Amino acid sequence: MTRTPVIAGNWKMHLTRRKASALARAVAAHHAGAVHRRCILFPAFVHLDHVRRNIRGSGVVLGAQNCWGKKEGAFTGEISPYMLRDMGVEVVLLGHSERRHILGETDALLTDKLKVALRAKLEVLLCVGETRSEREEGRTLDVVKRQLRILRFVKDHQIPRVGVAYEPVWAIGTGLTATPAQAQEAHAAIRETVARILGDEAAENLPVLYGGSVKPGNAAELLSQPDVDGALVGGASLSIDQFGPILDAAPIA
Repeated sequence: MTRTPVIAGNWKMHLTRRKASALARAVAAHHAGAVHRRCILFPAFVHLDHVRRNIRGSGVVLGAQNCWGKKEGAFTGEISPYMLRDMGVEVVLLGHSERRHILGETDALLTDKLKVALRAKLEVLLCVGETRSEREEGRTLDVVKRQLRILRFVKDHQIPRVGVAYEPVWAIGTGLTATPAQAQEAHAAIRETVARILGDEAAENLPVLYGGSVKPGNAAELLSQPDVDGALVGGASLSIDQFGPILDAAPIA
């Protein structure tokens, strides 16, 4: 089958309100009318509403970079997935390596987030990936398979709202990029693992994105791999001059 390519921009802790709005307008204009790809933007929480207004009607999907693992309660500084849904968010990013390795998020915490985000009827893009030392020790596939285990809590009717992003930690913000062959190997292993957890049909339909120093110069080759269904773009998503060509690299079926 042919899976629709997904190009997502993770803006992380960048941009002012004005710059976020302007970039959202530029992405919306670039993407408008494209039916062969899906485009998702993940701005900072404080910019969600501004971005939402500027992508309206363009087909660009609004995402959030994180959520908390409860519907509501005394969790100062956190954001409920139900609040995100109320703001027009459709997709939430969970398990990004910066949250795992800088902020100490565990698989147990991510399990709570996954469950409540899906109950809130959000889509979830789960990030997995190994550190440089884990790759050098030959443990890449073991690490990725362990991080995918939380998918066993996904119910059958929720499966269409789940995707995975493979982001080797050593390639995020470093300028290093997995080779197309390395990306394909990891993505194929992800799909095989998902098949064991959720079934063959789920694995066949699951979008698996690559993230880690994706740029205009390497996007097309990465996206040409059979199990690479798109890109989760960091730094290069902060400029339409960089992000536009990556959008254009999405293959047409």
